[in-house]
Order: sequence, then structure tokens, then C-alpha cells
Amino acid sequence: MRSRALLAAALAAAAATVAAQGGGYAQRYADSCAACHGAQGASSLALTPSLGGQPSFYAITQLFLFREGRRNDHSLAPAMAAMAKGMSNEDLRGFSDFIATLPPPPPPDPAAADPLRLERGKALAERHLCLACHGKDLSGGRNVPRLAHQREDYLQIALKGFRSGVRAGYTNAMGEALAGLREPELEDLAHYLAHQPR
Repeated sequence: MRSRALLAAALAAAAATVAAQGGGYAQRYADSCAACHGAQGASSLALTPSLGGQPSFYAITQLFLFREGRRNDHSLAPAMAAMAKGMSNEDLRGFSDFIATLPPPPPPDPAAADPLRLERGKALAERHLCLACHGKDLSGGRNVPRLAHQREDYLQIALKGFRSGVRAGYTNAMGEALAGLREPELEDLAHYLAHQPR
């Protein structure tokens, strides 16, 4: 009886250690993802999204779409599809759970924001229900991505992709929300989301 208790305790300790280390996915992220998406999930590469602060459910869905060849909405999609192609379901879960532990990207320098574009972008975000789905602070949750402080260039690609129908979503909600917006309006919206006040 005592040996069983010791074995159970040892297994629990081992499981806790694996969980704390991301089941090895912390190292795999460092080896495979950090060069583009940043060691702490804050990307400094053009057109490459920051992953920090993204919910696990959202991350696993995107990895699944890449693995299945259903994300073809920007120039880097083929590289992500190739990366995800060999991932098992366990890998999708492991990477997404680790990504969810990364801190949100830091806010950009307030001096880089254009006050008029922020005002126009905020009005668009309110009118087109961005805050209703992505949260008042745009931090997302569950299957809804964090938008606050995402790279502005990446946000422009995503918004334009949803509006045109090139970018796959869970439903057509994003396409409907962005329907009728002109390109300058999408750019103002991306500016507001990226430079969300602290």
C-alpha cells in the first residue's frame, strides 16, 4: 500500500515537472518558433504576428488550420503550413498550451501613435463590435484572439483577409463585421488595435 502511495506521489511530481516545463514544448518553441515570433512571443519581424497572450484554444485552431492547409491568407502562410504539416494532435495541444503561457506583447511607444487615426479606429472598433467579441481591453479569450498590441502590419493583413473572405474563420462573423469598410478604414482600425492605450 505504501509503495503504491510512493509511486503515485512520484508520478504526480513528474507530471507537475513536465507541466511546468511545458511538456518539452518550451524548448521546441524556442527551437522552432522563437526566431520569427519572439522568445517571449513578441515578434519583431515584419508581417509576423506576436503570439504572446493568445488563448490556447485560439492557438490550437490556427495551428490546425495551417496543418490542414486552410490558412492561405498571407505570404508567410506556406512556411507555417510546412512547419505544422508534421505535427500530431498532441503537438498542436502542446504548442498551443505553451503559447498561452507567454506574456502579452508590450504596448508600443505612445509617441508612435497618431491621435487622429486612434480616434477614427476606436470609433470603427465600437461601431463594428470588435469590443463585444474581443473584450473591452481587446485581450480576447477562449477561441477569440487577443488584438491589443498585435503588430499593426499583421493586423492589416488579417483584417483585409477576413473582409475579402480569403482568411478562414469559425463563422462568417468577421467578414460580416468588416463588410463595406474601405482600405483606409481597415488601416485606421489596425492602428487603433496595435496602439491600444495602456
